[in-house]
Amino acid sequence: MITGLLYNFRAQWFQKMIEVQHLTKEFTLNRKQRKESGNYHHRKVTAVNNVSFKCVPGKIFGLIGPNGAGKTTILRMIATMLRPTSGTIYVQNEDCTKHPEKIRENLGFLSNNTGLYDRLTAEEMIRYYADLYGISPSRYFKRRKELYSLLNMNDFANRRIANLSSGMKQKVSIARTIIHDPSVVVFDEPTTGLDVLSSRAIVKLILRCREEGKTVIFSSHRMAEVENLCDDIAILHKGEIFFNDTFESFKGQMKSSTLEEDFIRLTVGSS
Repeated sequence: MITGLLYNFRAQWFQKMIEVQHLTKEFTLNRKQRKESGNYHHRKVTAVNNVSFKCVPGKIFGLIGPNGAGKTTILRMIATMLRPTSGTIYVQNEDCTKHPEKIRENLGFLSNNTGLYDRLTAEEMIRYYADLYGISPSRYFKRRKELYSLLNMNDFANRRIANLSSGMKQKVSIARTIIHDPSVVVFDEPTTGLDVLSSRAIVKLILRCREEGKTVIFSSHRMAEVENLCDDIAILHKGEIFFNDTFESFKGQMKSSTLEEDFIRLTVGSS
């Protein structure tokens, strides 16, 4: 009996996990890009180079690095928006390149580029995505109630998106991203440009995802958020991993007084 329970637990744990193995992504430069780089013979650029890591259920994995480090490229590959040049990504035991449609069914991807339809209301936008996922009306209204309360959305649910603030739009984007209650959630700098109250609501939701046992991968420029949220972290610079372990392990080997100072030391010192 106990053995069976342990087996089921392990099976569910692996089904929710993200595993990235030797991931590389190259982009081909066009004529204008080669001219801007000053090197006409440089036809390709490597945005991500041989990156490997794991994200496990019930923990928040922080992917941090300066602009241009390759964070968004990795997250978009996990979300099946980009195809790797080489390497593999497994989400819920499925290969992202072979079964992208299965990955999308149980994955939510959020960036700071909301891409919402201005003519729709917040409610119409979220309901549209619920319909795309085939969510039943009863399940939708239950999920809607939870998210609207958590994100403080009730006051503007029936307003057109064109008339919402950036913080309100980001909340709408989050709600549509996770309306289907995915077991794997990817947050790409979700609080960038938002005020304190909006950021706090989003952080609260990310913590809720961890409490619910979801697999959460989180990218941010705000070191305070990384420190408060992340259980595990990977530091990315110029497409390569410089550190990949628990956050507690990172703190134990810090040479600077703050995470921000040590982050700068690692990335600037390696340039």
